[in-house]
Amino acid sequence: MNAFRLGGDMSHLVALLILLSKIWRSKSCAGISGKSQLLFALVFTTRYLDLFIVFISYYNTIMKVVFLGLSYATVYLIYIRFRNSYDSENDSFRVDFLLVPVTALTFLESYEITPTEVLWTFSIFLEAVAIMPQLFMITKTGKAESITTHYLFFLGLYRALYIGNWVWRYYTEYTLDKVAVVSGVVQTIFYCDFFYLYVTNVLQGNEKMSLPIPV
Repeated sequence: MNAFRLGGDMSHLVALLILLSKIWRSKSCAGISGKSQLLFALVFTTRYLDLFIVFISYYNTIMKVVFLGLSYATVYLIYIRFRNSYDSENDSFRVDFLLVPVTALTFLESYEITPTEVLWTFSIFLEAVAIMPQLFMITKTGKAESITTHYLFFLGLYRALYIGNWVWRYYTEYTLDKVAVVSGVVQTIFYCDFFYLYVTNVLQGNEKMSLPIPV
């Protein structure tokens, strides 16, 4: 554990809480990509199956349970509780364009062909691109509510801080997971334009912002 990892975990937690709070308080999931949330739920499910067979620490276990719970709660609110407000017309990204190459890459790059290793590698690669349906939805509609951009900002910050975590661990523990690092860098790149636009619009006090992100 180090400050970068802790900061990354807290940023990730804040992002999930912001999104869940937004949907619950407004009684609407307008502007939120259900497909992205389903992909993130799949990411957590495949990554945290070791919850039942491996104990690392109480912190690790609690965070896994919290992330799983929050992700499935968000999916429930979007597709069941507030499904009437779900904008399926604009949430039209083809997720098979992500799942097929991610699955193929998983079997090519897994360190071992074992169930837990394959599922972990799959979750790492899928997380790198799971946000694309949300970004596609924003570019299609042309606008994003401020609360949605806050969610994206903290999600991007989480990945950026984890890059710091990997650098720290490389120099202090002499360990480097190339699969996780490459996927994390790719995911962070997706947020680069967004970070600039986010800071610019926040400084200008805009309630909504245009995100011309090419997807």
